[in-house]
Amino acid sequence: MEQTKQLVTTITKGIQEKKGSNIVIADLSSIEGTICKYFVICQGNSPAQVEAITESIGDFARNEMNEKPSAVAGLDNAQWVAMDYGDVLVHIFLPDVREFYDLEHLWADAALTRIPDID
Repeated sequence: MEQTKQLVTTITKGIQEKKGSNIVIADLSSIEGTICKYFVICQGNSPAQVEAITESIGDFARNEMNEKPSAVAGLDNAQWVAMDYGDVLVHIFLPDVREFYDLEHLWADAALTRIPDID
């Protein structure tokens, strides 16, 4: 579990490196039958920024933890990119798409941690 938490921290650094905003970490580890232990949710202001955040997360996870995602989906239009790291699923949204899907509230039982934006 400690390695999973470290991966979440590393992913967060990758998001912040490219000025990703409104980062929320949903801890699903105490909920029965979930597909992963953590969701990391953030947003970029344009498709180009969503792509840059995705690339940065991949670089940080690979360089600091020797981890690669088993799958990355959504880069075609870069409105919602999902990265699968097994116990951690990362979601990078454009703001309006994030608001529409509202993942934070889908898992109402999850403990949510909001990470302050870096100026």
